[in-house]
Amino acid sequence: MTATTVLTARALLLDMDGTLVNSDGPTERVWRRWAAAQGLDGDAVMSVVHGRQGQASMAALLPDRPMEENHRDNARLLAEESADMDGVVPVAGGAEFLASLAAVPHALVTSAPLRLAERRMSAAGLPVPSARITAESVGASKPDPEGFLKGAAELGVPAADCVVFEDSEAGIRAGLAAGMQVVGIGPRARAHGPTVQVDDLTRVRVSRADDGTVTLHIG
Repeated sequence: MTATTVLTARALLLDMDGTLVNSDGPTERVWRRWAAAQGLDGDAVMSVVHGRQGQASMAALLPDRPMEENHRDNARLLAEESADMDGVVPVAGGAEFLASLAAVPHALVTSAPLRLAERRMSAAGLPVPSARITAESVGASKPDPEGFLKGAAELGVPAADCVVFEDSEAGIRAGLAAGMQVVGIGPRARAHGPTVQVDDLTRVRVSRADDGTVTLHIG
């Protein structure tokens, strides 16, 4: 029998790509084309890009490159990603998980800009939470904790009372740096030290008590 971990919180902060939505297909296609054009190894590039804003990934991969070039390239890549919804599907259990949060304070905290987030969530048949922190909302990309701290502030909940759901190294680092517990979703998360890790959202059950305490049964 699989062991169950129980976490408590007052609000949940949810990454999108790899956590609620499986968008690996278009992400791989767009970024591997970019890697080839830069003469970079595609696998090495893919090990960096998940969870970060595009220009931040480019800066990590090409540290001597002017940021203006990174921003220009990222704008082009975002347009390509926004046009490519082939294979974008919900992470297993995603629809049921979001439905279970109707009475639970929660926010989307994603490195994607709002337009891409809306398109991917729609393609996966998932509702976009009314509270959302997107690329336009922050000055620093994950692994900086700014996005999660802003998500907590948006919900009016102390950071220590939030639980983050994430799949990537950058996102897990950001959540932990914000002083939050982190539920790692999917195989990418396992190696990066989340508080607890599960394969998908079918392994998460959520309940909320009358006093506002949110209980997560994970595993």
